[in-house]
Amino acid sequence: LHINAHDFGMRCSTSSCPHTFVHVHSAMEKPTVALVYQAVQALYHDPDPAGKERASVWLGELQRSMYAWEMADQLLQLKQDVESCYFAAQTMKMKIQTSFFELPPETHIALRDSLLSHIQSLKDLSPIIVTQLALAIADLALQMASWKGCVHTLIEKYSNDVSSMTFLIEILTVLPEEVHSRSLRIGANRRTEIIEDLAYYSSTVVTLLMTCVEKSGSNEKMLIKVFRCLGSWFNLGVLDSNFMANNQLLMVLFQVLQRDETSTNLHEAASDCVCSALYAIENVDTHMPLALQLFQGVLTLETAYHMAVAREDLDKVLNYCRIFTELCETFLETTVKSPGQGMGDLRTLELLLICAGHPQYEVVEISFNFWYRLGENLYKTNDPALHGIFRPYIQRLLHGLARHCQLDPDHEGIPEDTDDFGEFRMRVSDLVKDVIFLVGSMECFSQLYSTLKEGNPPWEVTEAVLFIMAAIAKSVDPENNPTLTEVLEQVVLLPETVHIAVRYTSIELVGEMSEVVDRNPRFLDPVLNYLMKGLREKTLASVAAKAIHNICSVCRDHMAQHFQGLLDIARALDSFALTTEAAVGLLKGTALVLARLPLEKIAECLSDLCAVQVMALKKLLSQDPSNGKAADPTVWLDRLAVIFRHTNPIVENGQTHPCQKVIQEIWPVLSQTLNTHQADNRIVERCCRCLRFAVRCVGKGSASLLQPLVTQMVSVYQVYPHSCFLYLGSILVDEYGMEEGCRQGLLDMLQALCMPTFQLLEQPNGLRNHPDTVDDLFRLATRFVQRSPVTLLSSGIIVHIIQCAIAATTLDHRDANCSVMKFVRDLIHTGVSNDHEDDFELRKQLIGQAMGQHGQQLVTQLMHTCCFCLPPYTLPDVAEVLWEIMVFDRPTFCRWLENALKGLPKETSGGAVTVTHKQLTDFHKQVTSAEECKQVCWAIREFTRLFR
Repeated sequence: LHINAHDFGMRCSTSSCPHTFVHVHSAMEKPTVALVYQAVQALYHDPDPAGKERASVWLGELQRSMYAWEMADQLLQLKQDVESCYFAAQTMKMKIQTSFFELPPETHIALRDSLLSHIQSLKDLSPIIVTQLALAIADLALQMASWKGCVHTLIEKYSNDVSSMTFLIEILTVLPEEVHSRSLRIGANRRTEIIEDLAYYSSTVVTLLMTCVEKSGSNEKMLIKVFRCLGSWFNLGVLDSNFMANNQLLMVLFQVLQRDETSTNLHEAASDCVCSALYAIENVDTHMPLALQLFQGVLTLETAYHMAVAREDLDKVLNYCRIFTELCETFLETTVKSPGQGMGDLRTLELLLICAGHPQYEVVEISFNFWYRLGENLYKTNDPALHGIFRPYIQRLLHGLARHCQLDPDHEGIPEDTDDFGEFRMRVSDLVKDVIFLVGSMECFSQLYSTLKEGNPPWEVTEAVLFIMAAIAKSVDPENNPTLTEVLEQVVLLPETVHIAVRYTSIELVGEMSEVVDRNPRFLDPVLNYLMKGLREKTLASVAAKAIHNICSVCRDHMAQHFQGLLDIARALDSFALTTEAAVGLLKGTALVLARLPLEKIAECLSDLCAVQVMALKKLLSQDPSNGKAADPTVWLDRLAVIFRHTNPIVENGQTHPCQKVIQEIWPVLSQTLNTHQADNRIVERCCRCLRFAVRCVGKGSASLLQPLVTQMVSVYQVYPHSCFLYLGSILVDEYGMEEGCRQGLLDMLQALCMPTFQLLEQPNGLRNHPDTVDDLFRLATRFVQRSPVTLLSSGIIVHIIQCAIAATTLDHRDANCSVMKFVRDLIHTGVSNDHEDDFELRKQLIGQAMGQHGQQLVTQLMHTCCFCLPPYTLPDVAEVLWEIMVFDRPTFCRWLENALKGLPKETSGGAVTVTHKQLTDFHKQVTSAEECKQVCWAIREFTRLFR
């Protein structure tokens, strides 16, 4: 393959290359093959880690350069060892995936022939090299429009040579997998053409696979390859179901799964293939013959499942359960529509319940998604007779789940919630909440309780039953419910001698029953006494704190009389063995109750509640820093933040906010803490969070802080541009932006914060490296647009903010991109909204000027961005911006959109048509004639597929 970097020069023209914005042409000198080989050796064998790292960086640079094509080709020809060939094969694959546009079209055929000759000569060196080369060939075939009927060519060329079979099947396996690859932007037109082509040749491929099986007999490796390949074609959804229903391969597949002696690897490959087949026929009605064969085939596997259980072969058991679950998922709608008839046969559910009976919880866990979907489906149909048919199955499932949730009888201590089993129990809890309606929460709760009341079960059974009761407690109606009150009465009487895990879960249950306590306040004292006992014990403290938090949240009015007790707990918070989260939760509960006290008491009580944290902060500030580092104040800042956040008393107009005085007193300590730690982003972020909730707590009552706070923010931001200052600025604009006297000061703040921000974002890759700054800058700008649009639009800074927004639309970062789009949308919307207000004409005129200046650039950039830079989930935001531009000035927008579309590339570097003239004009028409925003969104979604 003679590809030479000099063929290219700078031939990457904007018309055929999506990378219009940044062209980095590597300054790397052309290396010799010997040097590249030496670097690969260093990468794998240099004993010095620094040497490995240097080799890695240099090879990465080589891969990005134009010389990579030639070097990879030569290394593959030399065939010196596995490592150098693997590096070269991987480089080829990567270059074809990401830099195919570098190659002139006249080199494509030479590249194809060269890759085919490499895979043939290296087929016995290593399977991973064969896979990398197969991927390179597949990716080339998908992009190279001139290579027609590639499947046919490959089968014709290699199918008669037994020794070529391994790599031929590998190429045929990865080809369908790569059709939807994210790294290949081949576009919808080319993808449709390929899928049609593959569908046309699919039966040839299946026939080839069957011939392979016949020729190789019981060669396990070959069978695994065949099943992987077949699964890959099923996944693409191109196999003809009539042809497949009568195909011998399907028989082979089930025979392998029925045989007891099948090896683990082969069993897994066959199971994957059956799951792919079941997934492919999800739309059962259009695949009847195949659906029937698969349905009957899977039902024959029950005996094999029992055999695997008897042999304690967990891998096989898990495979069967996967197959049974996929069967149930595929026939879910049929089962709900016609339960017990034809392919709605309820034996499918029996299979899953058999799996639920397996002692290992990992087996039943596989089926959770199906049970959840079944519940969702039945909830929507809301047919009592239908629910009656499925109720016994759900009852048996719940029974099985309760058993799986039991801890080991010799378990010591509390239930762990972070290990695998703890996570399994959380998923059980979620599933039970989702399906309980079928059985009836009350009925189930009573049944569970009666097993405890009537029997005397071992502790692990009691604990599991309490755990399931806690999952459903909230869905039981608390009105006049004697069972609930009896449960509550009994639980708080549990002696301290029971197993600690039972006490732990009983405390969780009490926390979940806070609604019952609220309706029956006579239980409040015994419940709090019970929880206080738990709070004083190291292992139970955090769960008890969480339960107290729940009770405070639900019983706020009843808890007011216990405020002193809560305050005593809060003062002694660190004497209890609490996690950070539990401690913060307790303070949240206390603050929620505090807000319900009489107004005249709130100030004093808030001051008491904050005093502990303020004293701690003062103490830290007075200490000399150890090793030049001041002690970390974040615990205290987070606690203050949660108190301010949840102390929200009802204040009538004209009344002074009871929290105002306390916040003014605390400000100097927060200000000093902020100054001391100004270089530490984490601590500054916590300070800003605390101030944000303080400002939100008292609203306009924080006016006296405005001047000193803004001054301090701006001065620290010049040296340390922490993005949280921008966020805090947006809170201040939200609270004070409507006040005439504050507007100029807030604008000055914005301008002072923008200068360092723009310097940061204008650095190379500045936008990508600082998404938080982008997010918070545009939150701030959006708040300004919402609260005081004319102030912002009349200022000099607006041009720079719009320019920055246009550049930032390409940023693929969920939050940052969302903020940018919201800013642009809200900005343009001010030109049409609230047309009854006095400043409407001025707003309309100012937006008109801004659009005249930036409109074309904005529309062009947005079209480029949604075709080449952004993932599909961001498209509704782009659509909303385009919609607002169109609402503001439809005729001009039509022109801008036309110009933007003219600039898009019309064909790929592989010579395939990306977008036809008709598709362009249709899209233009759909958007410009849209009558609501969602039509624009649909049009963009369809159109951008042409470039993905």
